[in-house]
Amino acid sequence: MTHADSAPGIDFEALTLKDALDLAVLIEEEARDRYEELAAQLLLHHNRDAARFFTRMVRVEELHRAALVEKREKLFGRQKPAVGRELLFEVEAPEYDAVRADMTERQALSTALQSERKAYRFFSSALEHVQHRDVKTLFTELCAEELEHIRLVQGELARLPEPGPLEATDVSDDPAPQ
Repeated sequence: MTHADSAPGIDFEALTLKDALDLAVLIEEEARDRYEELAAQLLLHHNRDAARFFTRMVRVEELHRAALVEKREKLFGRQKPAVGRELLFEVEAPEYDAVRADMTERQALSTALQSERKAYRFFSSALEHVQHRDVKTLFTELCAEELEHIRLVQGELARLPEPGPLEATDVSDDPAPQ
């Protein structure tokens, strides 16, 4: 997936710093909201380990979003955003299809890792088209933060015990019609 696939309405060559900050805030909100939805779904299915990890990712994304909002307000006050969430889709948010009620904590972490890598690819790909110097600087910082998130998730994966020969999803059946 390229940046154009996940944000088809964004003209990266004409992107202003205000719009880039608004876009970054929206990306963090989308990821935060999706992690929150997934955690709630997993709790419903009594999958506490995976839900706990997704809840942690909600906090990570919210902290990142809040820092971007603070930066935006410092530079542009309360000016109305010119970009909306309808201009992007799953830039950093985990894909719904990637989550299963019976997923293991390792699988939850792997899903988050894919999402953080997806966000890194988005910003690094967008950098190739950005013209505005301040937007380049912001997107370079965002790439670095996504790399930090990738390392965080990789660290969490490394602390888990090695998976057994069979994962829960290897032996579970899909629901059968009643």
